[in-house]
Amino acid sequence: MPASVLPADYQRIMSVLESAAGQEGMRCQQLAAALGLPVVPAKVEGLRSKAKRLVERGWALQPRPGVFTPLGTTAG
Repeated sequence: MPASVLPADYQRIMSVLESAAGQEGMRCQQLAAALGLPVVPAKVEGLRSKAKRLVERGWALQPRPGVFTPLGTTAG
């Protein structure tokens, strides 16, 4: 399924993870900055929760604790 079936916030997260920068794997602070959000605990934890949901539902991977990548990549 294409990412367009996801809610808008999740589509934005996936677009960042699928970008060149996200292929290496991103921490939630990096995701927040890439999405233009303030890098404050409330925003970062909200992103972490959404990123973990994407992992649980098979849209993304978490190769290392706290690092997220799009499905089909492996960050070392």
